Amino acid sequence: MKTVLAYLKPKMSAMVVQLSIKLGGSLVELLLPWMLSHIIDEVVPLGELSSVYLWGGMMVACAAVAWIGNVTANRMATSISMDFTRRLRHDLFHRISELTCGQMDDFTIPSLVSRMTSDTYNVHQMVDKMQRLGVRAPILLLGGLIMTFAMEPVLSLTLVGTLPLLGVVVWYVTSRSVPMYAKTQKALDTMVRKVQEMMTGVRVIKALSKVELEQKRFDEQNRELSERERAAGVLSAVTKPVMNLLLNLGLTLVIVVGAYRVDAGVTLPGKIIAFLSYFTIILNALMSVSKMFMIYSKGAASARRIAQVLESSREMPTLPRPRVETKDRVTFRNVTFSYHQNAPAVENLSFSIQKGETLGIIGATGSGKTTVLSLLLRFYDPDSGDILLDGTPVSAMEPEELYRHFGVALQNDFLMAGTVAENVGFCRPLASDELRRGLSIAQAAFVKSLDMPVSRQGANLSGGQKQRLLIARALASNPEILLLDDSSSALDYQTDAELRKALRRELADTTTLIVAQRVSSIMGAEHILVLEDGKSIGYGTHQELLNSCESYREIARIQLGEAV
Repeated sequence: MKTVLAYLKPKMSAMVVQLSIKLGGSLVELLLPWMLSHIIDEVVPLGELSSVYLWGGMMVACAAVAWIGNVTANRMATSISMDFTRRLRHDLFHRISELTCGQMDDFTIPSLVSRMTSDTYNVHQMVDKMQRLGVRAPILLLGGLIMTFAMEPVLSLTLVGTLPLLGVVVWYVTSRSVPMYAKTQKALDTMVRKVQEMMTGVRVIKALSKVELEQKRFDEQNRELSERERAAGVLSAVTKPVMNLLLNLGLTLVIVVGAYRVDAGVTLPGKIIAFLSYFTIILNALMSVSKMFMIYSKGAASARRIAQVLESSREMPTLPRPRVETKDRVTFRNVTFSYHQNAPAVENLSFSIQKGETLGIIGATGSGKTTVLSLLLRFYDPDSGDILLDGTPVSAMEPEELYRHFGVALQNDFLMAGTVAENVGFCRPLASDELRRGLSIAQAAFVKSLDMPVSRQGANLSGGQKQRLLIARALASNPEILLLDDSSSALDYQTDAELRKALRRELADTTTLIVAQRVSSIMGAEHILVLEDGKSIGYGTHQELLNSCESYREIARIQLGEAV
């Protein structure tokens, strides 16, 4: 909570001015019932019309001052809260982009989406309403009580008797609603995840005729979210009717007691009218206070969720470590890694590749192939072992320094809505000739112009066309190290063969790591790593593995029909 509210510090001077204007307008507003009482009890009996006009004009002036002050203060509150939310969203997005893959896994993408959207909205509402109501409501409440005590102490006791009961109601609702709103936001995270899954897999859902099943699953999650929102809303809704009941009972007592006092000549009608006006002001102020507590309940729960992201530790700092003299471009030495401390995804893995060489990685699904590339890119840090790039540990390199060595086409990569040039260049300072060279090597002959439109996620392209654009993106910057994670699986065998020829011809000095399911995609590599359950069960050339690795020989026999 403190982390989030710290974003208000640059606006403290503006907030002081805004709150001062709000305070002045509220104090002036408190004078109006007293002035009305004075006119009725003191001015009217004199029979001087000029005095009535004078005091009436003063009331109009005070009402105008109060209105202008409130409008000005509200406009300033809106400006302050909008700037606060803008900077908060900016830093939250920046922090999310810096999260490690492990932290992303812990928070989950749907949760981060809802924190960026609904949670920041709730905090915005809290800051905005606290500025609007945080001064005005308490001033009107306390000021109204003071004025009523000054005018009619006896009648004020009927009002004061209801305040402890109102305080208990507000405390009970607030203490219960904050955790309920936190649970509601968690349910919202789950629903966002469900919607993302449904929209991403809409073609599969339709192809398998599972639309009704997905609708049922969504309805279940939607119902759970609705029930939690209803429970929190019902609890919060208790405040207003209970306060109305208590205050209206108090108002009835005031009228009855006031009538007896006027009849007995103890008080004047103007004071009773003013007292009723103050009673209405106090009633509205209490309603505003109760509304403020409800907004605070939601905002506080959301602020804590946002603070969890902003305060998350930088788990992968750059660690100064000595450089090792070596001729190898990429080295893995006894690397072991597990996701969330479960069974190792890779275990005791060692290999090395020199400049210009190619390493093919093959194995069954879940054998750890993609994990190897993720560790090299330092998306995760290994539990043990060393990963070296030109003899320098990747953990000792700044992210910008590390990533500029690579061209990457990952297994689950993305295309954005725009043109081919925007997707292949991806905001890098690359010339048109470099983009066309990347497209040429990637066998993207279907691209007739760099201005060719691309839909979101490449919806207007086939699977093979999307993969060729992704490969062109990786090749356009002429990288020192090329990582291809099953990025040619949608290509036909002839196009795949042409791609491999072009890579050998145009990128002879580039070190390449290829994760593949096809033996044909990696059989020409200088090194082939065969993985099974995260362990290396074979390492060598294609011919060496045919002679020494039973698993690789079986894969080659099935795919290529080679003799065992």
